[in-house]
Amino acid sequence: MYHPLSVFIGLRYLRGRSGDKFGRFVSYMSTAGITIGVMALVTVLSVMNGFEGQLKHRILGVLPQAVISGDAELAPDVNTIANWNNVTGTAPIVSTDAVVQSPVSIAAGRLLGVEPNSPEPIREFMVRGSFEMLKPGAYHLVLGRKIARDLDVSVGDKVRVMITSASQFTPVGRIPSQRNFTVAGIYDTATDVDGQLMYANLNDVARLMRLPRSQPADLRLFLEDPFDVPTIKQIAETMGYEWSDWRELRGELFQAVKMEKNMMGLMLSLIIMVAAFNIISALIMVVMEKQAEVAILKTQGMRHKSIVALFVVQGASSGVIGAMLGGLLGTALAMNINEIMHLFNLSLLGNGIALPVVVKTEQVLSVVVGAIVLSLLATLFPSFKAASVRPAEALRYE
Repeated sequence: MYHPLSVFIGLRYLRGRSGDKFGRFVSYMSTAGITIGVMALVTVLSVMNGFEGQLKHRILGVLPQAVISGDAELAPDVNTIANWNNVTGTAPIVSTDAVVQSPVSIAAGRLLGVEPNSPEPIREFMVRGSFEMLKPGAYHLVLGRKIARDLDVSVGDKVRVMITSASQFTPVGRIPSQRNFTVAGIYDTATDVDGQLMYANLNDVARLMRLPRSQPADLRLFLEDPFDVPTIKQIAETMGYEWSDWRELRGELFQAVKMEKNMMGLMLSLIIMVAAFNIISALIMVVMEKQAEVAILKTQGMRHKSIVALFVVQGASSGVIGAMLGGLLGTALAMNINEIMHLFNLSLLGNGIALPVVVKTEQVLSVVVGAIVLSLLATLFPSFKAASVRPAEALRYE
């Protein structure tokens, strides 16, 4: 005899009789619904992970992720800060809002004063010129492609940089601190950062800002996980440092991306919930059809919990099969979505740009396990309903 008996009978009920075509159709549709729901959820989440990763790399990888500053008496201690958890590196930096003027146009952005030999992620996105040309006293400037296009300038052209926060009084009124710079390079991150950040040598920017020589430069932190800035901020503030991070410039963007990702996951989860309700419908029909057989099993000594397990096995099998199949198909679709779209000559982003895809194993497993748990919960009511059948009443007219 096959053991356990409830699993044997449950799997046999799952196949159904040859004459029960409608019951099998509902069961198959339940499995297909869960498969499609899990597959869509895995694919969409993988694409959203890709977009989030691209934004994180192109924006948070370029923006100063965190900056701490102090005065002459409390200068940031590089050796101490470099040993903080999640901090992978440090570099001196000064920054200010600036206005850039060319012979044909004017633009505004954030001017960063950096050391050309320090680690600078923007080097990865340079398309013209060289970042190493930002030597002290040369007054060279690196612009984003958007600012360069708005100003109609290229490498070698002259622009005027003005800092209103360092203005001074003159006989003709208050005049901002200004200086002619030579465009030494252009970078392109393919984000709106290209229209905001400008780079120059740290000493040149400090002179333009009229900073006293005794004032130390701010310290830029490179973080292993930029989303963990609240923990480091608390440490920095307890030590008396002033703190600023990427959330002041881009916090709302990543909050919106996270919310959109959660909403997409919620909407696609409804597909799985609908399929789970189909399992309830299919099981209720099976319970009504099998009342006499359940009564016979009870008269032969089958216990209450075994009857429940019998129908749980039948109903959950659809969920398990659908969830595992959906997880495999979703992973395969996500990893090959660009090839499939190219096959049908489709491009969601235009200009042949591929969709960024990041498949996270733990995320796929959580979706599959969640679908299985949901299908198990959907089987409980019909299963307990079947176990409550009274043999005398069910066999009265047999």
